[in-house]
Amino acid sequence: MRVIICGAGQVGYGIAERLAAEQNDVSVIDTSPELIRSVRDSLDVRGFVGHGSHPDILEAAGAQQADMIIAVTLHDEVNMVACQVAHSLFNVPTKIARVRAQSYLQPHYMDLFSREHLPIDVIISPELEVGEMVLRRIAFPGATDIVRFADNKIIMIAIECMEECPVINTPLEQLSELFPDLPSTVVGVSRDDTLFVPHSGDQLFAGDLAYVVTSKEQVRRTLGLFGHEEQEATRIVIAGGGNIGLYVARTIENRQSRTKVKMIESNRDRAVAIADGLRRTVVLHGSALDQKILQEADIQEADLMVALTNDDQVNILSGVMAKRLGCKANLVLINNPTYHDFTDMLGIDAHVNPRSVTISRILQHVRRGRIRAVHSIHRGAAEVIEAEALETSPLVGSPLRELALPPGMRLGAIYRNGEVIKPDGSLVIKPKDRVVMLAMAESVKQVEQMFRVSLEFF
Repeated sequence: MRVIICGAGQVGYGIAERLAAEQNDVSVIDTSPELIRSVRDSLDVRGFVGHGSHPDILEAAGAQQADMIIAVTLHDEVNMVACQVAHSLFNVPTKIARVRAQSYLQPHYMDLFSREHLPIDVIISPELEVGEMVLRRIAFPGATDIVRFADNKIIMIAIECMEECPVINTPLEQLSELFPDLPSTVVGVSRDDTLFVPHSGDQLFAGDLAYVVTSKEQVRRTLGLFGHEEQEATRIVIAGGGNIGLYVARTIENRQSRTKVKMIESNRDRAVAIADGLRRTVVLHGSALDQKILQEADIQEADLMVALTNDDQVNILSGVMAKRLGCKANLVLINNPTYHDFTDMLGIDAHVNPRSVTISRILQHVRRGRIRAVHSIHRGAAEVIEAEALETSPLVGSPLRELALPPGMRLGAIYRNGEVIKPDGSLVIKPKDRVVMLAMAESVKQVEQMFRVSLEFF
């Protein structure tokens, strides 16, 4: 596949790294010579210095032969114009743009992005994506990651196995015998920072991070079986009133009437504006690193500190300070991947990585075949994928035990006619089934092939 990426920041670089590793033909455009030099030096891609919306730069990057343009610069308008130029002058088939300004995303304005106006196939709003991820983490405090698939009926949760976890030191096949009515499947395990696909005879040990696929109704029971009985927070302090913080606070007001939220915002004008736009949230003006402000927000009585400013260091330090002052737990936004390895020792309970969220969203449109959703895990070591089985798929028609599945792939759940089915050796996948599975990075291409439309289909 030939792909042009406009923007060589963290998201652009992450997408280029992933696509180049899969032997795609990738061109990256950015106005910064330093970023382009870094991309050229470290990745097998072509780099071009210039504006991603300029026709001559797009032409030099190979727009006439491109299958897709992904515009993820820092400027919404550049991203939108790049897609327009790619469509009008070069007829690029698939156009993806990152759009941050919420004004563009109002439902009654969405006709703006139709083929007759601004022809963008996929709009990605990092703030909304990350806001929803934060809300899911608040709703299920025992999970370190949580993603929805199959019309929200299937959930993938990442669960840390503690010393007192009831299911450790037990073969996975035995767990299925002990809880036959539980549609939960362990599809991946991270041990000593190495991710692998477990077999039925493998056991979980204390310190493991288990990736479990289950039904929406069984998430809390599954967390309980892994020893996580944490109660959902009802007193929350949010640091940062930007787009993400405002979205989270407003959604909590709409969804959870009994949850009390206080927000700390450092910019006075912004604090006044969001206070006017929220009904029940108490908004305080000041720094989340100011101990007096934290105490004014009653941090010592709070269940959860959610740090969502645009400064990683402020998020980490305010999260640490909140716990020192008596807050039960913290959840922080961390953009810089180099900080992720230090979260445990710093006392960070959970973190959200906006870059990973955005890259996952883009990958589901890059993947070939009937891929409906993708979530990248463990710094890109694997993907949790939802795909639709076609009549021509090699998965269809035979019991699973008779299929030669790639070694780096494990099925987690099947969604059929509104029902979630736990896969076992006797299960036969049918056309139109939606399959949720984990695939290691080296097996993703094989998974794509299994769900591609072949010529006999027509």
